[in-house]
Amino acid sequence: MKLARLMPLFFAVVFVALPLSSAHAAARTMVFGTSGSDVGVLQSALMSKGYLSASATGYFGSLTLTAVKKFQCDSGIVCSGASWGVAGPQTQAALELAGVESAAVVGRKSSLEIGGWIPYWRNATGTQDVLPHLAAMTEISPFVFTIKSDGTLHDNGPLTEEPWLSFIVAAKKAKVRVIPTVMWGNGDAIHAILSDTKKRIALEDAIAAMVREGGYDGVDIDFEAKHAETKDYFSTFLKGLYARMGPKWVYCSIEARMPVVERYGYGVTPPADATEYANDYVAINKYCDRVAIMTYDQGKISALLNAARAAPYVPVADPAWVENVINLAAQTISKKKLLIGVATYGYEYSVTPKGDGYQYKLLWAFNQGYATQLAAQLGMAPIRNSAGELSFIYKSTPATDALAAIASTPGSVTVSQTNTPPPPGEVYSQRAIAGAIQPPFNIVWWSDAQAIADKVALARKLGVRGIAVFKFDGAEDQNIWGVLK
Repeated sequence: MKLARLMPLFFAVVFVALPLSSAHAAARTMVFGTSGSDVGVLQSALMSKGYLSASATGYFGSLTLTAVKKFQCDSGIVCSGASWGVAGPQTQAALELAGVESAAVVGRKSSLEIGGWIPYWRNATGTQDVLPHLAAMTEISPFVFTIKSDGTLHDNGPLTEEPWLSFIVAAKKAKVRVIPTVMWGNGDAIHAILSDTKKRIALEDAIAAMVREGGYDGVDIDFEAKHAETKDYFSTFLKGLYARMGPKWVYCSIEARMPVVERYGYGVTPPADATEYANDYVAINKYCDRVAIMTYDQGKISALLNAARAAPYVPVADPAWVENVINLAAQTISKKKLLIGVATYGYEYSVTPKGDGYQYKLLWAFNQGYATQLAAQLGMAPIRNSAGELSFIYKSTPATDALAAIASTPGSVTVSQTNTPPPPGEVYSQRAIAGAIQPPFNIVWWSDAQAIADKVALARKLGVRGIAVFKFDGAEDQNIWGVLK
């Protein structure tokens, strides 16, 4: 996401976002591992029909999976294959789930703090994007400041010029906090400056002066790629900055930390340094008024979900993973301070065989317009995958037989393993797609408004303070603004 190494990818691949179809605004497809109020409604319906005896927990676990499969089989919907156990539109209609609410509806039931970043490399379109929707925002962070190797601030905006000046005036008038971000992604330089008392204090003074002189409401500290040996120095820096900021807000954006067993899996001995962290959650809870956990760019990091989900599986952020990350953080950091990081972009990977699985090579990051345009050119319809995000698979050479099979069925969800279009309304898993198109192939995977709505619903479920969106630049799925109202 915000890592400096990915910035050139966003510069190179920028497209205009296209609207979702009305189908994407409906109640989501529910699969093993998803959670939410809609899952609770599904469970209640299964209980009323005698397929489930457990209580409605709101979590789609093994008991719910067994119940869905039995209902589908008894109802003649499906009794085998990749869609067996997937509660899609046809299954929901058969259960008469009139009470199932989309995550977007759930997300508007109570107030959350809504914030996010406008990147300096898209400042014109980003400010134009957010300006009409300031009423939905609590806070906005111009993603503008970086730090040079000598520890001095650099304004990439600059914030003292248009379009920032007019935007900041409008934000203040709408009572939206303006919290500029100071981003730093050089671990060696961070350690060198923060471990030097004189240089660390000079940086604390410079940041506090920037906030004071600019009339901003606070600052967002986003120091990434820190070393474990820097942890105490970073805590000391936050303590000094917090003291200098007085009534101004101190936001802290930090990398996601996950339970060790989820990272490495059951029965696996983790490396000796598995619990050596660069962030002291106790100090962060003490010296940060808001803490945005960067719960995105999950990829292949969760051993447990990699094993549980149908492959290929390279999510931006699976809600189940996000929930585990936030629950771990909440053991130390107050939920009243926690913000769930939400992505508006995606990645394309080249996928090749590896043993009985797949190997993924990141090609680039992209905005939604790239994916929707590519899908249209290929005659494909993206599917809602097991992470609640959108994806599709294609051969990079359009003349191949597998791609021709896909392109010959425009409007269908995908093709099955026999290259026969699936029944209308049924959603096939990534495994079924991979069966139709043998590797090597490309997979395009991204976070759209529905996936963001799922994160909003999760924030309410977990009782955290709010969400933080990376990024607002005009190229995200514009349906997001209906979700954030």
